[in-house]
Amino acid sequence: MTRPSPQPMRPGGTLRLVLGDQLSRSLSALDGLDPARDTVLMMEVRAEATYVRHHAQKIALFFSAMRHFAAALGEEGVRVDYIRLDDPANSQSFAGEIARAVERHAPARVIATEPGEWRVEDALLALREELPIPLEIRPDSRFFATRGDFERWAEGRRSLRMEFFYRQMRRAHGLLMEGEAPLGGRWNFDAENREALPKDVHAPTPPRFLPDAITAEVLKLVAREFPGHFGTLDGFGWAVTREDALTALDHFIAHVLPRFGDYQDAMRAGDPFLFHAILSPYLNLGLLEPREVCAAAERAFHEGAAPLNAVEGFIRQILGWREYVRGIYWLKMPDYARSNHLGATRPLPRFFWDGQTDLACLAHVVADTRAHAYAHHIQRLMVIGNFALLAGLDPAAVEEWFLIVYADAVEWVELPNVHGMALFADGGVLGSKPYAASGAYIDRMSDYCGSCRYDPKVKSGPKACPFNYLYWDFLDRNRETLARNPRLAMPYRNLARFDEARRHTIRTDAARFLNGLEPAQAGRDW
Repeated sequence: MTRPSPQPMRPGGTLRLVLGDQLSRSLSALDGLDPARDTVLMMEVRAEATYVRHHAQKIALFFSAMRHFAAALGEEGVRVDYIRLDDPANSQSFAGEIARAVERHAPARVIATEPGEWRVEDALLALREELPIPLEIRPDSRFFATRGDFERWAEGRRSLRMEFFYRQMRRAHGLLMEGEAPLGGRWNFDAENREALPKDVHAPTPPRFLPDAITAEVLKLVAREFPGHFGTLDGFGWAVTREDALTALDHFIAHVLPRFGDYQDAMRAGDPFLFHAILSPYLNLGLLEPREVCAAAERAFHEGAAPLNAVEGFIRQILGWREYVRGIYWLKMPDYARSNHLGATRPLPRFFWDGQTDLACLAHVVADTRAHAYAHHIQRLMVIGNFALLAGLDPAAVEEWFLIVYADAVEWVELPNVHGMALFADGGVLGSKPYAASGAYIDRMSDYCGSCRYDPKVKSGPKACPFNYLYWDFLDRNRETLARNPRLAMPYRNLARFDEARRHTIRTDAARFLNGLEPAQAGRDW
């Protein structure tokens, strides 16, 4: 990619801002763009690459996708002012680069689309007060629901359960509907989407995309500028163009979606992708849009290419869950991130970074995450998140880890998923109960336990799976906070039947294990 050298815009033109997760031609900031008068501003800035130490592949994915998007705009005849990370004049912040561009181009106004993260929008609103020209911030129309739509749905409700929001979204957008009724007579087929993976079932190999010249240049830049960041760049194969993202979507619909429903919760050592879409990075960057992805899945059902349980489960993740967590994020921020309902304070263990643990499930997931900047939702929720919940790890530290290590992690989607769903740190705003589970769940849904030094069938002692005694210790130490939760009535009834000797053994085993965890040392264990 040659370095852009934009010509000055004509007087009265508009400077149009495109952020790194807004790589959509339909972006509201680009509505009404006049190529003869307007300039698009795009920026690679160090502040965004280092406010947390993002996985090296994540930085490379964003920068390469941004450069390809800028090139595609240029091919349309759009004037793009693209600021590279290594530009000597780069101020390395959004505010600094927008201010420099205003001085450089003398536009009549700046137009932006509302950012995805509260932190970025706060900075943009502050900048609006300082700029000598108007800064218009438009709603992000790429989502099914606007922020206002979610606020209106939430108003007056005692609880904000995703299932009811999802049903409203189905009705509003007509997906998988027969008039006012859901196709198949049910809104949710989740109970049919929890099969363990048989040994003789093998998932199709997901498409990987060889780096072109632009990506190769970005990989060299990231290796040079961010050498201390988590993860490896080896084997980088993410789609970085809309065309390749559409190829990934077509592959999922044709080869993976038919069995997505059955096996979306399964885990297998050495096979990190299985029957998963691996489309979230492209949705969160803007290379794919949720409407076209849901429409493709629905079309597959109507054409007889995928069963209803698979299609409904997939659409629920996008039309339901993805829209819902965005709504929760904007409704509750910034106080949401500071809550800690269970008072968890334990520091992040070192193995979260180096993977050196004799718990096979955690070792596999951390290794996959380091290699691919990816793990699927059950690995994140029921292995990493479940361990963090049971061990009482500090929510802020866990949330920073998730934001760092996954290529699809942008805060509006990462924070509610981890803070609310995985850690119950919001006290039930998002989930009706903590997603706590013993080793039996991991054993049922994976083959990890077969290579582990611990036995999920053993409940106490040195051979016992730590998830077993940590589960009961978690319930015991949080009894005052959680015992009245109706969805935890059964495990608390079971706990009440334990005699004092068994309780003592649980507490002793849990304390021995937790006290033996080596805390991570910031900046040393990447």
